[in-house]
Amino acid sequence: MHTDQAAAATPLMSEEEVGRRVVPVIVGGTFLAYAYVREFNRRYGTTRCIVIITQDVKMLTSSKFTDCRIVPDAAHPEGLYRALEDIASELRAEDPETVPLLLGCDDRHALMFAAAQEHLRDEGFVVACNNYTMLAKISQKRGFYELCEELDIPYPKTWYFNCGENGPETLPVDEFPYPCIAKPSDTTKFQNANVAHKRKAYEIDSPEELSSVWRDVCASEYDGEFVIQDFIPGGDEALRILNTFSTPDGDLRVVSGGITVLQDHSPSALGNPLCILGDKDPQVIDHARTFLKKVGYQGYGNFDLKYDSRTGKCIFFEINVRAGRSTYFTSLAGVNFVTLVVDQYILGKEVPAAEAYEPFVYCCVPPLCTEAIRNGQVPSSQDLGHPRAHPRRLSPRLRERHLAT
Repeated sequence: MHTDQAAAATPLMSEEEVGRRVVPVIVGGTFLAYAYVREFNRRYGTTRCIVIITQDVKMLTSSKFTDCRIVPDAAHPEGLYRALEDIASELRAEDPETVPLLLGCDDRHALMFAAAQEHLRDEGFVVACNNYTMLAKISQKRGFYELCEELDIPYPKTWYFNCGENGPETLPVDEFPYPCIAKPSDTTKFQNANVAHKRKAYEIDSPEELSSVWRDVCASEYDGEFVIQDFIPGGDEALRILNTFSTPDGDLRVVSGGITVLQDHSPSALGNPLCILGDKDPQVIDHARTFLKKVGYQGYGNFDLKYDSRTGKCIFFEINVRAGRSTYFTSLAGVNFVTLVVDQYILGKEVPAAEAYEPFVYCCVPPLCTEAIRNGQVPSSQDLGHPRAHPRRLSPRLRERHLAT
């Protein structure tokens, strides 16, 4: 298959052959990787998914449906490409009719696939990816927000600062409203940087705190842009998420979304959904449709948003240029998400248009906790305790939120 930015022009096989001939090759060790494995098995009876991970991930290495390859340098292009070439050669030797379908779990995987898509296709992979130049632009905050501005899509007020040699030594910290949000514009580059007290995003309550974060970032090898953003009020219940799947022309075919009622609060995973309730916002869907069509984006996409009670609108934070970590909720909402990539890139079929909003609860909270609440063992929110939730140690913003519960 040597098409650029296109679905299969003709079917590569029949649907009945998918479970036998298609071998998903999944890069990454997140919940998304496991969701791919279970949904390929559930829909097509697939019993072998090759998963490339950088270290042992028990939920994957202990599955009877995975063939895990631990490749420590798979986070970098040379290491990943070498591993993929070896896998392609191995699969050809085993059965020339095997079709490896390449899937990633992180933005950096999507960018690495796009950068080498012709070579990977020559190796025999079906590569469902976009144009590299476009991905490199929209996966960075500035490029994404410039398009939002052009398309009249709500986004947070943002200030940009260069962390490289030409960037400022200090920030004008007294000029920003507090609280505010600080985060890297280039998340892929930031992932690979050694930053003291590193966080995925920083909730900043004072000029002194922002100055400290800036010093940590500038002392690292990260040389991309760093952004300061207006803080959108509200807790986890204000967070929104939207999964999309679109054609090679950028036409939205499948969409599902919800309210992230609980996010991960650990430093390296802040924002990752732990619990999602299905919720449909037609205006959000329309904005996503407009964005995808404008850039000609194809395949899986994932938008992060937050509801702004001041305006009654959802604010777009970013697009993750691949299936989101929690994309399994699309299956819970009525559409098995792996059928979309198989239909478009393997079977050469038009993906049926669908809004997947059957009632669901996507939940990564341990069952014992949810059962305790359901069974009345935790009578009220006052009985829910967190060791860090002492009002005297919280920031003013968090203290106010805590005392209001």
